[in-house]
Amino acid sequence: MNWFTDRHYFLIAVGLYGVSAVYSVFLWRHGFRQDNRVNYLLLASALVFHTAAMILRGFSLNRCPVNNLYEATTFFAWTIVAAYLVVGVWSRLRFLGAFASPILFAVGVFALMPSLDVRGPKPQFTHGLASLHASVILLAYGAFGLAAIAALMFLTQERNLKFHKLRAVLSLLPPIQRLETVMSRLLVAGFILLTLGLVAGSMNLKQTKGVYYEPDAKIHWSVVVWLLYLSQVIMRWRFAQGGRRFALGVLGSFAFVLLTFWGFNLLSGIHHP
Repeated sequence: MNWFTDRHYFLIAVGLYGVSAVYSVFLWRHGFRQDNRVNYLLLASALVFHTAAMILRGFSLNRCPVNNLYEATTFFAWTIVAAYLVVGVWSRLRFLGAFASPILFAVGVFALMPSLDVRGPKPQFTHGLASLHASVILLAYGAFGLAAIAALMFLTQERNLKFHKLRAVLSLLPPIQRLETVMSRLLVAGFILLTLGLVAGSMNLKQTKGVYYEPDAKIHWSVVVWLLYLSQVIMRWRFAQGGRRFALGVLGSFAFVLLTFWGFNLLSGIHHP
């Protein structure tokens, strides 16, 4: 049916994220002692509609669908849920879905605001390097998002061990040592993807404008984000920082990305000529 657009598919996905978020409340109330397969299946179903929305938008534009805030936000959320579904194959890590679904629901509601889906006078990201740049950068943010979810769970489990020892023992959550390992690996994976994405962006500038660097608000912000995560990697692997400080650093870094991405994206002359 012609009226059933990509936004309708995405709306269904957001609705399923909302159902998953509500179900997650019951998991929290029972200390995660229930099986998370239902939540996993809800998020998998949402991903089907989410993916259909992105494919429809991409085919309608004949390009990678990351041209405006709506498209960038939907891609951003897609990377988080896709990464979760891969990690959630291991039943001991499915608990992450209970923390991911409220975030996905909030991001989805935000993306559905009509003012975000404004199409420019001409398509952007039409070349291979530009599409690679956008895709890899957003995959990096997906990895950082999952690392932040693991960090939040680490802090919760640490608090349970400190104040509710029996609840922590009976919980299906992994031990905090495993959560710390998950955070570390996702942090490194995200940093590598972010670095590759920035390199692809620089090469695209050289290809289209003859320079590797151009003064731009989004570029300056991306450098700051890269330095922020570089400091996290160095503190983790060079100075063996771990525990609560490491978790707070990972969570705080992603909070900075979430709170500042949209503003600098709008200020960018390159992304919004």
